[in-house]
Amino acid sequence: MMNELLNDTIISFNEYMERLPEGCMMIANNLRDDRIAEALNHIRDFSEGAGWIAEASRLLKENNVAITLDMTKIVDYLSEINDGLSIGDYNLVADIFEYEIVPFFSDIELGASKI
Repeated sequence: MMNELLNDTIISFNEYMERLPEGCMMIANNLRDDRIAEALNHIRDFSEGAGWIAEASRLLKENNVAITLDMTKIVDYLSEINDGLSIGDYNLVADIFEYEIVPFFSDIELGASKI
């Protein structure tokens, strides 16, 4: 049962990681197209997803699954996003998603794999 849960988590983790670059570009485009409310909803989802990634990473590592993800970078991105939103600089936030976050997640070969 635990092995099945572990495998399901690895699959979910990797699928989520694969979808992130596209979702981040959608956020950047929404911000640039002045669809702010829609973008903010997606940013909230991104933030919640980052929390899930952090928790899943911790659990996977505890079960000897290799994680090739630097969580400190994600925390830094969330902080940058928050700073940009707090001053209402949506172009800055769009740039963070497009030029920092998308390449970060695009460069990850595979988020999690069994050791």
